[in-house]
This record gives sequence, structure tokens and C-alpha cells, in this order.
Amino acid sequence: MNKIELEIREHIISESDKLFCQYGLKSVTMDDIARHLGMSKKTIYAHFTDKNEIVNIVIENKLSSQKCLINENVARAENAVHEVFFAVTTMKEVLSNINPTLFYDLQKYHPEAWLYFKDFREKHLYFTIHANLLRGVREGYYREGIKPDILTQMRLEQIDLIFNGNTAYTSGKYGIIQVMSELTEHFLYGICTLKGHKLINKYKEITEEE
Repeated sequence: MNKIELEIREHIISESDKLFCQYGLKSVTMDDIARHLGMSKKTIYAHFTDKNEIVNIVIENKLSSQKCLINENVARAENAVHEVFFAVTTMKEVLSNINPTLFYDLQKYHPEAWLYFKDFREKHLYFTIHANLLRGVREGYYREGIKPDILTQMRLEQIDLIFNGNTAYTSGKYGIIQVMSELTEHFLYGICTLKGHKLINKYKEITEEE
């Protein structure tokens, strides 16, 4: 593949990503992508087998980017509580730019891409949350005697509620970013020592000022 072909391919992926984030996966067709790009479907099909292949690449790229951001947050965080606030800020940015139906569409219509997400959730996210819990105990900000494996699974299920757009939590009165913030705060207050509670209040004030 030469440089021009690679640039065209990357442009198609980038612009398709924008459409998927705005409208969800199911409602965006290859015709929509071609119209948005101002190119023929024939040109797109010269680079991709079908829409499913584009979706797979878009999701792989997103997850790869998220892994990098998570690793950066862990390295930059002053402590375990700070790390969670970094994670929430990152997730807010992700959710504010994504149509909530994207995750439902992913699970229902794009099984291969959904498997990428499940693998990311069950490996990278699990490891990150578990390591954060151990870090917090070690630093004295999380309570001694907590069960990291149980709490990691609970936290993953909270994240599932957010990303799956559970209507009992997100419809009507509260947006998904509010739900995420509330669940995270509840989670932190439950696992933190008094020393940790002071940090929560400190980072909440900083976040609110921003």
C-alpha cells in the first residue's frame, strides 16, 4: 500500500469515526459515509470489504487510544484517588463525544468489534481497577481489608450500566455523565479511609472549579 492509499484509508476511518460517534453505528450506512466524504462508494470499497470492517478498525483504534490514556493517567496521578478522578475526566470526554446508542449497536450488530471491547474490559480495565485498589490500600487512602476482586467486578458492572445506556439510570432526569459521576463518588466514599475522604473533597473542589 503506497502513501496516498494509506492516507485515503486513514481519512475514511477518521471521518467514519466522527459519523459513528454522532449518529451511532446502525443508522450510518456506506452511502452516508460516501456522501460525507464526497467520494464514491466504489472508492471506499476499494479500501474496505464492508462497513463492518470499518467499524472493527474504528473500535480497535479507540480502545488502543484508551489504553494509552489510562496508562498516562496512572503514571501522572499523585495517588490512587487522584487516578480515579483522572479516569472520570477521561470518561467524561469520551461520553460527551459519543452517541449513547453506539455501545448498544456495537453489541447487537458488530460482534467482532464487541469482542474487542469485551477483551479490553475484562483484561485492561480489570487490571487497572484492581491495581488502583491495591495502590489505594498501600497508600492508606483505601480501607484495609477490602476485597479487590469483588470491588473490581462491581466497578466494571457500574461502568457497564453507563456504557450500555441503562434507561433506569440515564433517561429523563439525569444524563449519563451525571450518572457516572454519582456512581464513582459513591464507590470512592465506600472504599476510602477518612484520609482518603479528604482527598475526594479536595479533588472534587478542583474539578468543580475547572
